[in-house]
Amino acid sequence: MCGIVGYIGNKQAYPILINGLKRLEYRGYDSAGVAILNKEIKIFKKKGKVSDLDDFVSSKDVSGTVGIGHTRWATHGEPNDLNAHPHSSMNNHFVLIHNGIIENYSRLKEKLEDRGYIFYSDTDTEVLANLIEYIYLKGKVSAEIAVRLALSKVVGAYGLAIICKGEPDKLIAARKGSPLVIGVGEGEYYIASDATPIVEHTKSVIYLNDDDVAILSKDGLSLKTIKNDKLTPKIHKINLDIGELEKNGFDHFMMKEIFEQPRSILDTFRGRVSLDKKEIHLGGLYSVMPKLIEAKRIIIIGCGTSWHAGLVGEYLFEELARIPVEVEYASEFRYRNPIINEDDIVIAISQSGETADTLAAIKLAKQAGATVLGICNVVGSSIPRETHAGVYTHAGPEIGVASTKAFTAQVTVLTMMAIALGYEREIIDKQNFDSLINELYNIPSKIEKILKNNSQYLKISKLFKDSTNFLYLGRGYLFPVALEGALKLKEISYIHAEGYPAAEMKHGPIALIDEKMPVVVLATKDKSYEKIVSNIQEVKARKGIVIAIVSEGDTIIKKMANHVLEIPETRDELAALLTVIPLQLLSYHIAVLRNCNVDQPRNLAKSVTVE
Repeated sequence: MCGIVGYIGNKQAYPILINGLKRLEYRGYDSAGVAILNKEIKIFKKKGKVSDLDDFVSSKDVSGTVGIGHTRWATHGEPNDLNAHPHSSMNNHFVLIHNGIIENYSRLKEKLEDRGYIFYSDTDTEVLANLIEYIYLKGKVSAEIAVRLALSKVVGAYGLAIICKGEPDKLIAARKGSPLVIGVGEGEYYIASDATPIVEHTKSVIYLNDDDVAILSKDGLSLKTIKNDKLTPKIHKINLDIGELEKNGFDHFMMKEIFEQPRSILDTFRGRVSLDKKEIHLGGLYSVMPKLIEAKRIIIIGCGTSWHAGLVGEYLFEELARIPVEVEYASEFRYRNPIINEDDIVIAISQSGETADTLAAIKLAKQAGATVLGICNVVGSSIPRETHAGVYTHAGPEIGVASTKAFTAQVTVLTMMAIALGYEREIIDKQNFDSLINELYNIPSKIEKILKNNSQYLKISKLFKDSTNFLYLGRGYLFPVALEGALKLKEISYIHAEGYPAAEMKHGPIALIDEKMPVVVLATKDKSYEKIVSNIQEVKARKGIVIAIVSEGDTIIKKMANHVLEIPETRDELAALLTVIPLQLLSYHIAVLRNCNVDQPRNLAKSVTVE
């Protein structure tokens, strides 16, 4: 979602802001802007890319050591220059940037209009700027008090960075439901929606919690709640290398991240799975392992790709540990009055750790007394702090909007959990346990083997770049992979695609198949192999074009399919980790051939921090 960056100190603010906004481009946005305080507050904003903003201000005076910057993903009001952030209050006393949604903005706006306020944009953010100013002027209070009083009247979510013209030595930040981190330097502070814009300046950060308000100056920091309760800031050290935020020779972040998967999977199980001792230790789950072993039901919640990883988890937990599993969209789970028991285990999956619907679902589950676990990639994010326990994925920063290495890292964590639980519950014996560990260790090298055939995927992609529809079919563990493959193609190439269980093809999708319909079939040698062969025959009988992902050495499907892509054999339980790689490569190459913005697809945001 939208990106925030702010600075107060002794350096010139603009270079820090503009470079920070470039770091935040991966989050998805439609406009960008900055405000610089130097006696007066100067605002520069522009629809389009950060580069358009940089060009726009190239001849302007942007000097000043206090400033805020923003990349906007439109919620209220269309993407244009006027609705871009920062927004100023009517009398120019306050300028602010805002991530999130003010739900009661319409009622607040009406009251302010009755008091003579005029609005120029279509945004909810301008309402908040004017509300703060109204309290500031009417109550003759400080900027800090005006901000806290205004936020006490707000319903919704926000991450805020605020400048007051009358108090030029301060920068105010506030958070509720939308992430904010404060970077701590020597005589300087940074504000950001995540650590990526500030990691090159400082490794010391403070993570704001909901209802926190930070008042920053060159001389120090004051942290308190909206209700004026003083807090003691806790400084964390972030372990993030600036090199991880670069493309390192790849044309796109997405391709870099696809090729990083052998390492990210290895990093995810490194130190947790012992090949020599044949042991699995998940330290983040140590305190809840007795509850997990005795669990009567597991509920997995997530959105998008994380939901697909959860579906793979359902197969893993039910087969290996014999625990019933339900997989829920977080956005539906929180609104449909779900039945949650105190002995339920709820697993929340999120790459960013800030997904708004997933966070709300976590709070609902906790209120019902369930034990809530998190699987997350970002250290210090909200979900690890809201859950009782959990496991980090160690995938490293994922900049491309379309998740790739996050998915395989999430599936790796779920696989470790299921194997460990299955062994502790005596569902799988020692021989099977050891075999699974051995094969998990082989997965990174097998993915490297798939990636060496990248040119083959490019060749096939050229044949289908102008297709208008795709169908993806899979069975068992590979059905969620079919869903994930279809999602990848949709979100980065804008080609309509659907994933289905292969047997369900006869219940509707088969009507779509003709000589123009590419059908991607996940057809590795597993217990459903003969059934998937029959499904391929049904597609071919209707002149469909079959692109088959098969196990090395397959001879039967090779004679039937139009195109065959071989991958190394593995155990059924681990097949998702291999079969998803070809689908990622196909989606990437097709999107590039269609001249799509692979890393920043239209209308999408990396982290959905609003409902």
